[in-house]
Amino acid sequence: MKSFWQQFRQIKFTRRLTKDMGFIFIGATLQALVLRTFLVPASLASGGVSGLSQIINHYTGWPIGMMVLIGNLPLFVLGWRYLGGPRFVVRTAFSVLVFSVITDVSVGYLSASGITDDLMLNALYGGVLTGIGAGLVYRGQGTSGGSDILGRILSHKRGIPVSQSYLITDALIVLLAGLAFSWEHALYAVVMLYVSGLTAESTLAGSRVVRTAMIVTTKPQLVGEQILTGLQRGLTRLAATGAFTGEERAVLYCVITRAEVERLKALVSEADPQAFMVIGHAQEAMGEGFQSLEV
Repeated sequence: MKSFWQQFRQIKFTRRLTKDMGFIFIGATLQALVLRTFLVPASLASGGVSGLSQIINHYTGWPIGMMVLIGNLPLFVLGWRYLGGPRFVVRTAFSVLVFSVITDVSVGYLSASGITDDLMLNALYGGVLTGIGAGLVYRGQGTSGGSDILGRILSHKRGIPVSQSYLITDALIVLLAGLAFSWEHALYAVVMLYVSGLTAESTLAGSRVVRTAMIVTTKPQLVGEQILTGLQRGLTRLAATGAFTGEERAVLYCVITRAEVERLKALVSEADPQAFMVIGHAQEAMGEGFQSLEV
């Protein structure tokens, strides 16, 4: 097995890595500023190591960023071994380092009382902005450390779903936050964590989410021509057999944007009112007409 430094020296700073680091830097910076602006002033504990650090800071006054960095060190070692070696650790270590440094440095520049005293506003804005930051970090193929690393390791080694491991970790942090701050604050922290999860997913998907359409028709030539000329989208024609009737049918498969769904329905209906169509979601499409395959 190659040593740590042998693997580290093999890392090449490509255009993709530079782009990823940009996403991670912006995302981690946003998370740190949100922590100082909304979560800490309102005593709303975030999940994972940062949430635990907030609770410890409440009793000891120790710097949150420093505790986040120290708390992630043993998890880096596990992540290096089980989650892809240098490719994983470089991005995640960068994310945690940026988050930790900005969290502690920003203390002298941001108001300790935050922007508002309203717990709901702090929970909602904190959740949305934290989720955006996390989504940007994920886009950069990094993680925010802490429960992200632990959850992926448990999934990899024990088959425990990542979502379930997050639930266990965050539930423990919320329980401790209830004891440290108050149960009202803990309940608002649950709202914040839920909102941040939804926002992170939306940010990660972004505008790359597309629609897929499968059209079963007896007039494949006519339907295909309508789509090719009306939407300027490519098609794939598949041969299929009806399980009940045994009849041969053609299935047309195409990928479109969300804005083109209604236009597609109208074109298919005009060409073959008896067609059967299923429209689904796809995470992203790469190739001609969509995102480039180049990274």
